[in-house]
Amino acid sequence: MITRSIYIGNPAYLKLKDEQMYIVDASTNEVKGKVPIEDLGLLMLDHFQITVSHQLLQKMMGNNVVMISCDAHHLPHGIMLPLYGHTEHSERVKDQLEASEPLKKQLWKQTVECKIENQKEVLLRLGNYFDPMLEYQKNVKSGDVTNMEGIAAQHYWKHLISLDFLRQRYGDSPNPFFNFGYAVLRSIVARAIVETGLLPVLGIFHKNKYNPYCLADDLMEPYRPFIDLLVMQWLEMNPNTEELTKEFKAHILQIATRDVKIDDKTRPLLIAVKMTASSLYKCYTGEKRLISYPELI
Repeated sequence: MITRSIYIGNPAYLKLKDEQMYIVDASTNEVKGKVPIEDLGLLMLDHFQITVSHQLLQKMMGNNVVMISCDAHHLPHGIMLPLYGHTEHSERVKDQLEASEPLKKQLWKQTVECKIENQKEVLLRLGNYFDPMLEYQKNVKSGDVTNMEGIAAQHYWKHLISLDFLRQRYGDSPNPFFNFGYAVLRSIVARAIVETGLLPVLGIFHKNKYNPYCLADDLMEPYRPFIDLLVMQWLEMNPNTEELTKEFKAHILQIATRDVKIDDKTRPLLIAVKMTASSLYKCYTGEKRLISYPELI
């Protein structure tokens, strides 16, 4: 089932009634809208005067709804997920923990190859220089020991934006546009991982001891170019803006329902991410050799 992504940027009281999330105006108590909980996939809260009832929180956790809280700069600051989202949670974590290093290196190789392929496709669609990406993709080794991901990224960002652009987490515009999109994407991927019964903290490549979402950072890599394309489309339509407006955020939240090609089928990205996480678990158990990753269509 395709779920909905909801953005709330005004003072509001959110409560549960009749198995629905009621959105109530904080000053007038007028009901501004309501959404069935079963239809919710992502809820973004972007105002300090938003109140959420505990009953609603519990219902959303029970339905694997990912809730994103934004900070004073209107950037995603944290996410809320259930502790587990699968009936076989402990058994699946055991399989995840027992995955061998050679297997994880092969899985990371596939991940990098798919990421470079999708980055190449973004450059192609924008009419930008992409030829070296083909060679970088062919030269990815097990575990990406030669760092083709980083080499490809240098070419990608120079030709996506400009030759002097520096892609940085806290860099100047348009970095914040990409950062916002990636934070949303990371939340979607983390939701799928929990729903599959895996631990988000235990990655196949990322191992930062300060990072609770290493696996999400692994699996989201081939999906990043989908955010890049959305951001570039926005910048083309709004060339003189450096502000993360509500309109931009609504534009980015479309990512959950954007169609992608995965396993030769067309699926909304939210469903594709779940297929990716499920295929990873099957790789852990030996049922599959390849992770299912998306292609731009």
